[in-house]
Amino acid sequence: LKKMWKSPNGTIRNILGGTVFREAIICKNIPRLVTGWEKPIIIGRHAHADQYKATDFVVPGVGKLELIWTPPSGEPIRHVVNDFQGAGVALGMFNTDASIVDFAHSSFKYALNRKYPLYLSTKNTILKKYDGRFKDIFQEIYD
Repeated sequence: LKKMWKSPNGTIRNILGGTVFREAIICKNIPRLVTGWEKPIIIGRHAHADQYKATDFVVPGVGKLELIWTPPSGEPIRHVVNDFQGAGVALGMFNTDASIVDFAHSSFKYALNRKYPLYLSTKNTILKKYDGRFKDIFQEIYD
């Protein structure tokens, strides 16, 4: 291969807005592992941007990695991500409020149509701002 292409599945998900629902197929003639479960657990995943549109690279050696957001006017916001003392790897990823709102709406609609409860799972204890934004937007729409 001469070029590492982006994931075709990730590309399709981004075009479709990124929400993927996975539901178990239940067959009456195949015994379930958990016999008391009458309804499947459906996993909804937001597969837009994040790692699918991320920029990653191998850090060749000593140096400073910064994250910079530059507005059309005004001062940029800078964050030092790491002061590398040697080689490593780096990753920059993003998402948009519009995409998160679409994910929230499709999740709520799916749960309501199926008459199932909806649970949001995040790592906002680790990624307080990033995953916290998902939590906040879901809460705003729910309220």
